[in-house]
Amino acid sequence: MRLRMSRNHTKRTGDYLEGMISDYYFMQGKPKTKGWRADSSRLLTCLQFMFAIYATSLLLYMSPSMDLRGRISQHLSKFVLTPHVVSRVQDVGRMIESGGCEYEKVDFEQKKSNDSVTIKMKKELYQEVLDFQSKSIGTETLSELMAMKSKWDLKGPNLPRITVILNHFKRKTLCAQLDSLLNQTLPFHHVWVVFFGSSIGTSLKQIVKSYNNSKISFISSNYDFKYYGRFQMALQTEADLVYILDDDMIPGKKMLEILAHVAGTDKYRNAVLGSIGRILPFRQKDFTFPSYRKFRSKEAGLYVPDPAYDITVDKVVRVDFLSSSWFLSSELVKTLFIETPFTFTTGEDLHLSYQLQKYRDAGSFVLPVDPDDKETWGDSEHRLAYVSETTVIFKDIVKVRDDQWWKALSTGYVTQWASMYPQSIDALFYAHSVEEVQALAPLIVKFKATTGKKAYLVVSGGQFCSCEVAAPVLKWSKNVCNERRFKIIDLGIHSLSGGSNSEVPILQAVYASMKGMIKIHNPSVVITVSDIDPNVRKALSLATETSTNGTTLVLLPKESVSKALWIADLRSTALPYWNRMKLSINIITQNRAPSLLRLLTSLNNAFYLGDTVPITFNMDSKVDEATLQLVKSFEWAHGPKIIRRRIIQGGLIRAVSESWYPSSDDDFGLLLEDDIEVSPFYYLWIKYTVLSYYYDPKASLPELSAVSLYTPRLVEVVKERPKWNPTEFFKKIHPNTPYLQQLPCSWGAVFFPKHWREFYAYMNMRFTENAKENPVQIPKSRTNGWQASWKKFLIDMMYLRGYVSLYPNFPNQTSFTTNHMEPGAHISAKDNVVQHDKSDFEVPLMQQDFTKLLPGGKLPQASKLPSLNLFNRAVSLKGLKAAGAKLGKDVLECQENEIVVVNHETGLPSHCAAF
Repeated sequence: MRLRMSRNHTKRTGDYLEGMISDYYFMQGKPKTKGWRADSSRLLTCLQFMFAIYATSLLLYMSPSMDLRGRISQHLSKFVLTPHVVSRVQDVGRMIESGGCEYEKVDFEQKKSNDSVTIKMKKELYQEVLDFQSKSIGTETLSELMAMKSKWDLKGPNLPRITVILNHFKRKTLCAQLDSLLNQTLPFHHVWVVFFGSSIGTSLKQIVKSYNNSKISFISSNYDFKYYGRFQMALQTEADLVYILDDDMIPGKKMLEILAHVAGTDKYRNAVLGSIGRILPFRQKDFTFPSYRKFRSKEAGLYVPDPAYDITVDKVVRVDFLSSSWFLSSELVKTLFIETPFTFTTGEDLHLSYQLQKYRDAGSFVLPVDPDDKETWGDSEHRLAYVSETTVIFKDIVKVRDDQWWKALSTGYVTQWASMYPQSIDALFYAHSVEEVQALAPLIVKFKATTGKKAYLVVSGGQFCSCEVAAPVLKWSKNVCNERRFKIIDLGIHSLSGGSNSEVPILQAVYASMKGMIKIHNPSVVITVSDIDPNVRKALSLATETSTNGTTLVLLPKESVSKALWIADLRSTALPYWNRMKLSINIITQNRAPSLLRLLTSLNNAFYLGDTVPITFNMDSKVDEATLQLVKSFEWAHGPKIIRRRIIQGGLIRAVSESWYPSSDDDFGLLLEDDIEVSPFYYLWIKYTVLSYYYDPKASLPELSAVSLYTPRLVEVVKERPKWNPTEFFKKIHPNTPYLQQLPCSWGAVFFPKHWREFYAYMNMRFTENAKENPVQIPKSRTNGWQASWKKFLIDMMYLRGYVSLYPNFPNQTSFTTNHMEPGAHISAKDNVVQHDKSDFEVPLMQQDFTKLLPGGKLPQASKLPSLNLFNRAVSLKGLKAAGAKLGKDVLECQENEIVVVNHETGLPSHCAAF
């Protein structure tokens, strides 16, 4: 009972008092009688008692701590008065000057819009949101929510402890809020009434005192802690849950029960719940985002619920942030202060939801209501919001809040727009310093200049590298930093790390922001420099590895960026495979140490894009000392070095074919004899072609078995060995188009894992020391007489099954390898009657950016590549298979329109199939 009488020694019934009062009035209206003196003491006692009641009432009415206008009759009736006596006391009360509790006058109707265009736009957007959420996360009505299993037993002993924090400044709603809370169906643990820098603080304090409830406390300060102060207070609670209310929110009597139950469910345990929320703006057709207060704009977002536009909530709605009330676990409150807020003057509502999602993966939800039961409403009198002006209507505050939500969205906040319309871009570049922006600039500019490509730059921000510093490096206007458009994204890492020397804040901030950015934009790759700060590298690695869209982290050495501009020409479907290709270099050597040294020097001078590339030396049993010493002393900075030596001399056919075997479908083998020399650009050619034609799901080229680094000058499989100039041959298509040919290259080629396993199985079934015993005799081919040649068997298999190699084609047969034609197992061999002219085999090595020479400056699509048969004649891929099927000498007997199909895991033949 809020009103307590200090003196209550004698309790009298209402009937007795009524009798005294009635007698008093009756005696006043009658003449004196003989017995008046006998009753004089009784009348005096009655008058004295009535005066005591009057005096007490007057004192209480004059006290600032009480509001007796609506209470004195109620409390006195409980104490001594019956209803028909109360009316007389109330008459007295109305004559006394009012004080204490005040109530806001809400004497106007709820605002309603008559703008049919805006109503239509908002309702359409709201329905789109509801439809999306219904399919993606599921939405529930209030009854469905209350039927869900909850950790809190609201009917039993496992009741949650709830601290309610009421923040007051000007509105006269405290009594209404306290009355509602005291009548909740689920009792609160504590109520903290907080007021910071309020002009009515004294009055508020007296109201709290008047309730005389130990569970209701007041906390005040002359300093205005603004909107974040109440959340700072929430950090101190020992309760399980916290309910923070603005002063215009009068919750229905069932709200604590509803909120606690929902917060105890598995689905909404890690969430913040409320009654009002906002859905942030959507992107416009010009790729910019409007102000959230833009008039007549569907993309401006939604206020939910919004009585002005008849937008109600009958199912739970996920919003971008909550307003006016927040119900969450006390543990989650801490998240608000991980990052320094964008501003302390406003926006704590957005900052809370942003931080909760970013660091706790927690959502913000507006709960549904029962439209027929106002006690289920968290905002039982929405008109209170219009009683006094709110800061969000002022132009300068709108600008600040626009900047704030844009900052959140551009640093990884997955809004409803981002969820409903997931983006798909090619690359996100990350630079932690201005030097890194400078290093990445050529590739960023190339992406921006490439038609159909989309890429953004993400910078760390603040003291590390801000947008304003990065923009001029790319020769972009600093205005891009003020636009609500994705181009340069400033993460503002300093807001978390400050001046800390610890790596933890930076790692946490980069990871959390980039995780959100990847989820929003779904980039194929995140590109940065390989020597970036190790902690930033860890964060980027973690963000990409934990993404569900297959985003790949690409680490490029600064010196290699300008050599890898062709990355921008890769399809977005190929980019995620950047780190999949594992190339191993396999060198076959024996006793040509000077030649080997030349090869190793050229390999060391090549560009490897920061990739790990192991190197293996395969030496026959007769290897000389000079070669052994060279192999031992050779230092390889790009991966492990492996040395293998045979005990029994195997010869070239075994030395080559047994030099490498794939460990997976991502393991590619580069086979090099020691008289080969490579171009500095050889690895770039390999990676570019393998990503384009092997990994790209849109490039269907299963016939491709290898990539050659060398362009031949002779047609070596015919007796006359005529000269061959592909630049001239393909000039009608494009003089420098790469081409496919049914011929493997032995002077520098990368072999594909599936086809090499297949080759092993084929060679095992067909190998014979006597070439004449080989059943495969290709019409008019010199290869039929080749002996002790691994290449002969590979040619046979490729001919029978229609396989091809990709060849480069640049002016003057400039290639990525050259053959110096030095004496060995074939060249100058006693049994080799063919004379060799070095000029027919030595070709210039590529020493420039080769992509500029390609058709359109990039590799053609797989379907545009011309194909040649074994004899350098233009034949379609289907025609190549037809020729092999017609020969019909494969390991399985097939029909004339069939070829052998193999098990690619083992390489063994499986069955025949029509092509």
